[in-house]
Amino acid sequence: MLKFFAKYKFFAVVMLLMSAVIVTIIYNLYKPTPKLPVYQPDMVTADLVDTSVQHIRKFHKVGDFALVNQLGDSISQAKFKDKIYVADFFFTTCQSICIDMAKSMQTLQKEYLNDPEIMLLSHSVTPEIDDVKQLQKYAKEKGVNPEKWQLVTGDKKQIYQLARKQYLASKTEGDGGPYDLVHTENFVLVDKEKRIRGFYDGTNPEEIEDLIEDISILKLEYQPED
Repeated sequence: MLKFFAKYKFFAVVMLLMSAVIVTIIYNLYKPTPKLPVYQPDMVTADLVDTSVQHIRKFHKVGDFALVNQLGDSISQAKFKDKIYVADFFFTTCQSICIDMAKSMQTLQKEYLNDPEIMLLSHSVTPEIDDVKQLQKYAKEKGVNPEKWQLVTGDKKQIYQLARKQYLASKTEGDGGPYDLVHTENFVLVDKEKRIRGFYDGTNPEEIEDLIEDISILKLEYQPED
């Protein structure tokens, strides 16, 4: 019996290896492609969603806007046509969470500098302070590439409505009045259809790594089928 197994030992090893390869190929062929959720207002923690949209269960998309960037150019959703982008809310004079958020945006800018499919969008929540000149100064300090990372200012109420009703990113209530202040660490991942696909703590490097991984997953949805 031992002589029999010794005689066919090489054959058995080869068959075992071939079986392992075949099983791996079949697994990869039928393994489901990971897919990110599409977030609707009713799926998000209530304190992040304006009461006027909390009931929405489907078809939520980030609406159009009319803002101005650090170069003084008009910016709307048309700038992000066929783009995946990451949005956040900041102000240039912030000395708390915005410092770490800016570092995270710098990390993303470096990661996707040569990837035309990905863009970054930072909204100032103190537009009365952050005019074009101030945004230009901040952009220079942070090494902002305007082809990749847009800093925008404009009508305060519009920006606050974007945070609360569109991006579902603000824990505070208010109407965008003179004493109203959105202060949120949330980064929001938006797909090419302007749907929200993820939320991340912009002050947490581990969550930024999660964001980068999720962007890779999201990009798979836009690859042409074989």
